[in-house]
Amino acid sequence: MSGLRYKCLVLDHDDTVMDSTRLIHHPAFLVYLNKARPGTTISLEEYFRVNFHPGFLEYCEQVLRLTPAELEEEMAVWTGYVATHVPRAFPGMKELMAEQLRRGGSIAVISHSLRENILRDYRANGLPEPSMVFGWELPREQRKPNPYALDQLMACMDLGPEDMLVVDDLKPGYDMAKQRRVPFAAAGWAYDVPEIRAFLQQNCPLYFDTTEGLYRYLFE
Repeated sequence: MSGLRYKCLVLDHDDTVMDSTRLIHHPAFLVYLNKARPGTTISLEEYFRVNFHPGFLEYCEQVLRLTPAELEEEMAVWTGYVATHVPRAFPGMKELMAEQLRRGGSIAVISHSLRENILRDYRANGLPEPSMVFGWELPREQRKPNPYALDQLMACMDLGPEDMLVVDDLKPGYDMAKQRRVPFAAAGWAYDVPEIRAFLQQNCPLYFDTTEGLYRYLFE
């Protein structure tokens, strides 16, 4: 593993590898709101904020007060929208992943998107298939920020916390990594929301505005 800083890159999916909230998840949610709560809307910037904190599901339950039946309907609308819309990978991600693998390392994904959609997006963008993928299909108590997926990676791939780097744009990923003392790199290239940027810059030793910056840190 010549010149390999971390054996495994643990990547978030949305707004870390894929430009997907802007192109897919926010428009899908507006479709649902127009149907279920006519007159209610949310800007893209505010949508990023609630995904950062308290989290999308918590926002739906605590702020919008969606019922279990309404949450199921929201999931159905989102699933249908995602099925017919494929996001684009951010420039530089393909090269970064290829270099990680060329040097003998591996790639894993821990995301709040569905595993099947993550793998589809990777194929559509010509990205290498990850070694392991943990997505929204997990039980709620095993999703980020719960460190379940990190524990599984360490056990299945014989990794220690120091062997991995979690790359994520949101607080659940940061909280997950912190619980297991796994190094964390904040992905700051998808959007510029001042309070999110401030939190990540203040709390994360590693913060990158561009994928090129992360590439240089990893390989140069």
